[in-house]
Amino acid sequence: MGLDHNGVKFILYAKSLGLDFSEMATIGRQYLYINQPDLEHVFSKFNYRINREQLELIFRENSGYSEAFFRYIGADNIYSFDCSNYENATYLHDMNCIIPECYQDKYDTVIDGGALEHIFNFPVAIKNCMEMVKIGGHYLGMTIGNNFMGHGFYQFSPELLFRIFTKENGYEIVNLLVMETAPGSQWFSVKDPNELKERVTLVNQAPLYVFVIAKKVAAVEIFKNVPQQSDYATIWQEETLKEAAPVEIATPQSPKKVSLFSEDKPMFDPKFFTKINPEP
Repeated sequence: MGLDHNGVKFILYAKSLGLDFSEMATIGRQYLYINQPDLEHVFSKFNYRINREQLELIFRENSGYSEAFFRYIGADNIYSFDCSNYENATYLHDMNCIIPECYQDKYDTVIDGGALEHIFNFPVAIKNCMEMVKIGGHYLGMTIGNNFMGHGFYQFSPELLFRIFTKENGYEIVNLLVMETAPGSQWFSVKDPNELKERVTLVNQAPLYVFVIAKKVAAVEIFKNVPQQSDYATIWQEETLKEAAPVEIATPQSPKKVSLFSEDKPMFDPKFFTKINPEP
């Protein structure tokens, strides 16, 4: 787990939106996978003036881990959670298992920098993260999409995150982003399939990141109702209405089929993806 060029940019983008990193937790201890010149360059893009001594300290103080980086941008206390002590995490806990109550509603920001795709019991792991956040705090997720087969147990779609971080589960999405992993790749804000009433699809040739910023707005029972894929939920609702109606209604169509290899469409279809520049 760790922060590469895009991961560092994502954290600074979140900070520019006003997120509070005072009391923060990371799922797995986060390593800095970026060199000093590139980190200095990213800092400059977000209007941070950092001198060489401060920059060197970020890499030296925690043996390449990210704690000094987070302290530089305003964190007071940084706690890490892992199931093994091989990276000297603050707390040992297997995220396959329910997080103890003493860690719930505790942190201003909880960051997953690439752990959850390696955890088999994903519903429990993501629920743990959501419960760790204070009301008014945020969850930051940096996970993987297309072209990462073999990296972990899972590759994730935006649809999953849109259905998890809902008002029903006490959250609202601030932004959901995708970008190819190479430094300098274009960032895109993703539209909610439920609002578009169709599947948001992408076939590309490079590894893809899926990043999310979600704000906790209420303390509720998370996953009281199991999330369902939006297009199927719509069909089931229409079927229920049809059964209750006094007149016959035509059978609803199956989810819209999408041509994945249409030559007349851009790879990142603007119907689904909006270009953004995360820098101020």
